[in-house]
Amino acid sequence: MATKTYTVTGMTCSHCVGSVSSEIKQIPGVTDVQVDLASGEVTVTSDQPVDEAAVAAAVDEAGYELAR
Repeated sequence: MATKTYTVTGMTCSHCVGSVSSEIKQIPGVTDVQVDLASGEVTVTSDQPVDEAAVAAAVDEAGYELAR
């Protein structure tokens, strides 16, 4: 199991949280996504480490941006 926390900018409501969670959960190997709306932190749990570019692409697809 691998867990990594990212910061996502632009989320303002529960719909934002749902969109980001839904897109990240589609990445192969991802088993859980926890989003803290207040801090913008997104914790991704997966079978193996997930490529950050894949997470960035999923967040972008949801309409938000991964803070770097």
